[in-house]
Amino acid sequence: MDKAKILEKYKKEEERLLISKLFDKITLTEKQNKIQTTDFLSPVEMNLLIDILNLVAHKNYVTYGGRENAQRQMIILYPDKLESIFYENKFDYNSVCNCIRITNNTEQYAHKIYLGGIIKLGIKREKVGDIVVFDDGADLIVSKEITKFLTSSLQELTRFKKSNIEVVDISKVTVKEQEYKELKLVVSSLRLDNIVSELAKTSRSKALELLKQERVFVNYKNEIKNTKMVKENDTITIRGVGKFIICDTLGNTKSGKRVVFIKKFI
Repeated sequence: MDKAKILEKYKKEEERLLISKLFDKITLTEKQNKIQTTDFLSPVEMNLLIDILNLVAHKNYVTYGGRENAQRQMIILYPDKLESIFYENKFDYNSVCNCIRITNNTEQYAHKIYLGGIIKLGIKREKVGDIVVFDDGADLIVSKEITKFLTSSLQELTRFKKSNIEVVDISKVTVKEQEYKELKLVVSSLRLDNIVSELAKTSRSKALELLKQERVFVNYKNEIKNTKMVKENDTITIRGVGKFIICDTLGNTKSGKRVVFIKKFI
């Protein structure tokens, strides 16, 4: 694979760095015959690296985030000699990531409180996968390398001094349905700038600025064309605003405008 030519196509420094790290891990996997993993990736980052893996025809990998439909996942690269372990579902995912369960005695905290506590301890966001919040606590999906430090250090934070903190098998991560807020939009057309304007509750000119600033993604790919037409089942992410799914187009109003049913991720 010609790494230099592939990297030339990407102008953003963060994308080039992400791709370079992937190439390094592929090389290590092949040379050392050992498993290599990326950090936890956002859906946009995952989409980018899967495109690269397809481009270089590298098939020895799986994606994993600790639970079905995880929002943040890692890519696990493996050598040929370990292929059967993955095909036969014999790989122990606890060897690359863990679930830290926090159970609180009295307090119920939001997602941002748990993430804020982790960041306060100096942990980088990419070392943490999904945070599944339940009634009296949360499951934190984290890289194996930080598990021991995080388990002991979280107890030192004031909020979690009285909490029970333990490492549980990654297969025991709490199952929780993704929560959505239902929205109904009335737009002149299904052009992306119209949809972004409504979702971001801003003017059309401001929506165009969001597109120019590369803050809008359709199905986890950056999109700057305001004339792009969206369709049912498209996922639209607007940085600083949120993530949405186009669920249904309910026809036209008497004035000819389109009625769109949308779910917003909570």
